[in-house]
Formats: sequence, structure tokens, C-alpha cells
Amino acid sequence: MTLDATQGRPAEASSGSGGAAVEFRGVRRDYGSTHALAGLDLALHPGELLALLGPSGCGKTTALRLLAGFDRPTAGQVLIDGRDVTDVPASKRDTGMVFQAYSLFPTMTAAENVAFGLRLRKVGAAERRRRADELLELVGLGDRGASYAHQLSGGQQQRVALARALAIAPSVLLLDEPLSALDARVRVQLRDEIRRLQLAEGITTLFVTHDQSEALAIADRVAVLNAGRLEQVAPPHEVYASPATAFVAAFVGVVNRLAAAPDGGGRVRVLGASATLEGDADTGTVIVRPEALAIGGTAGEPGTVVTRTFLGAVTRFVVATEQGEVTVDAVTRSGLPDVGERTVVRLDTDRVRAATT
Repeated sequence: MTLDATQGRPAEASSGSGGAAVEFRGVRRDYGSTHALAGLDLALHPGELLALLGPSGCGKTTALRLLAGFDRPTAGQVLIDGRDVTDVPASKRDTGMVFQAYSLFPTMTAAENVAFGLRLRKVGAAERRRRADELLELVGLGDRGASYAHQLSGGQQQRVALARALAIAPSVLLLDEPLSALDARVRVQLRDEIRRLQLAEGITTLFVTHDQSEALAIADRVAVLNAGRLEQVAPPHEVYASPATAFVAAFVGVVNRLAAAPDGGGRVRVLGASATLEGDADTGTVIVRPEALAIGGTAGEPGTVVTRTFLGAVTRFVVATEQGEVTVDAVTRSGLPDVGERTVVRLDTDRVRAATT
């Protein structure tokens, strides 16, 4: 499948930011008989944040390492601002990197960690201190410059690591699962902080993650990888609402695959209701997200509640029907059915999408 890797250019990227354009051209990386990347063609626009999303082993970290210069492709080219950097050492690529493990130097203070890259670049001591203080203030740690890594929480250490990556004013920022080691509350806080800083600094950013909600929340565009191949590149709302392949539909969020029968005029009947079909008119199966279904009432597909999970504003049900188990997200309220009770699942939308193969 051929993808237009430039589609969905974000508004932020067209505002004249100082970030660099990045391009993977036919990049392949083999490890013996294993094809970690099988001809990756992908472009990042200046100043955009692109999330590279996929399961473990799909090739996303390999792509990041190739861009960073920590590895070399078996074939293809890596370009930064139109310059072929495929064989350029990592130290000459003008990139900043934040790892999953915070990787702070334990014998240095937070300020010294932030200033480390500047020291390697022979920046004067006074300017190093000024820049370190400025960035620690920017990430909310202006009062912790004298602290060592063991005196900081995990979230604070990752903020220091982010400040260190930003200190050298890189044209490309690389984030390798930077939030996965943090608890849920801190992860959301730091995710939003990364996005704020990225927009403020205008840095082209490649954000590698396996967390679908993280990718959808933070990115201008999402690139979904599967077994070394690019499945879809699009803005988050499009990846979620219009998945290009069955893999994307199943990997990004929860999806139901339901039987559909022709209903004339480009419409189909699903769960006893009529809806407009988007996609292949010859399909006998459609995909429907849990929030596009409703539970209860009389019209629809009868079934039995298998599980009921409280998620705050939403309660998620799995209902066993003649079509199999169907997942429904309902607004939490009184009167919802309990596990083991009979209920009805019905369509709560006028548009459904044809299932991709």
C-alpha cells in the first residue's frame, strides 16, 4: 500500500517555526533474517510533533535510532532539512534525545545535567548556567537546580532530561517512550508539558510510543507501524475515525466488527437500525466504535451483559449477542444493567464505516 506521508499537515507546522524537516526515504533495517523496517517512507514537517505508534517489535524504536544516528540503515536514506545524514555521526546531527530511562548523570546536579551538552560544545560557564536556569524554570524546576537525581521524583527526573535535550537548541527532538515509567497522573501532566514546550520552542519532534491514547492526545499526526511497515499516517482524529487498515482499526482504540445488510441508497442495516455506509458498498461487515452504540431500550440486538467496567464518566459494557461479544461505552448513570442481566445493544449513530480487510 502506498501512503502519502505528507497528508494532514498541521497548522502549527505551517506557522514558520524553526524546526527542521525530516525524511525517511525507503529506509530498510535488517537484523539477519529479521526486517525491523521494510522500506519506510515518512516525512516530518518543520515544527510538527509526529507520534510513531505501534506494538513492541514493530520497528518504531529502530526508526528513532536511525534518525538519531545510533544505528545505520541496511538501505535507504535519512535526511534532516534536505541534508543526507545517513552516515553522519550522532554527535553531528543536531538532535536532542529523551530516553525511557531518565539517564541522568548521578554525580551531577540537575543544573549540571542540563548544561552537559553545552559544556561539550565549549559554551562558556556563565552562558551554561544561564541556559540551565532558564530551562529548569521552563520545565517547572527552577528551585531544584542544586538537586541530584536521587533527590528527585521520576517525573522531575524526566523533566530534567527534557530540559537537557532542549538545552542545545536541537532542530529535531527525539522522544523514546519518555513517559512509560511514570504513574498515570504524572504521565498525563508531563505529556501535556511536553506538548506545550514543543509548541513554544517550535521543534520538529518524533515521539515514539506504544500507548494509543498518548499518541492521539499529543500528536499533530500519527504514523502507525506494524511489523516494520507503515499502515497509516494521518491526524489523530482521522486515524481513530477512519482507520486505513484492519490493523489500525484494532490497534487504535476499541472497535466492534458487526454484520451489515444492504438497505438501499448507500445505507445498511446494523443491529436492526439503518445507517449511512462510508466506504466499500459491497461489504458485509462494518466497524463501529463503542461510543457509537447505546445500551437498553427495545429496538436492537438482544444480549446478556458479560462485564461492566466503571471508567468514570463512562461505563464500558461487554454484551454477548448472536453476533458475538459487543463492547458498548455508555454515559454513567443510574439504571444501567448489571452483569448477567438481559439488555439490548443498538446503534447510536447514523454513519458506520465499512470494515477493511
